[in-house]
Amino acid sequence: MSMKDKIKNMLKGHESQADKGVERAGDTVDDRTQGKHRGQVDTGQEKLREQYGTDEQDRPPQP
Repeated sequence: MSMKDKIKNMLKGHESQADKGVERAGDTVDDRTQGKHRGQVDTGQEKLREQYGTDEQDRPPQP
């Protein structure tokens, strides 16, 4: 079993917590880079969400 599979198994049932972590990490990177890489950060966040099964329809709207 690959590391990716192990992580996916650990996240099952905890998608909302993982989503919060991905969002918070992206916000931190945006803050530290002053938004210079916002597009790349957003793309990375989307890719991570695809990996553990949460998509845009499942997420609450951002403030």
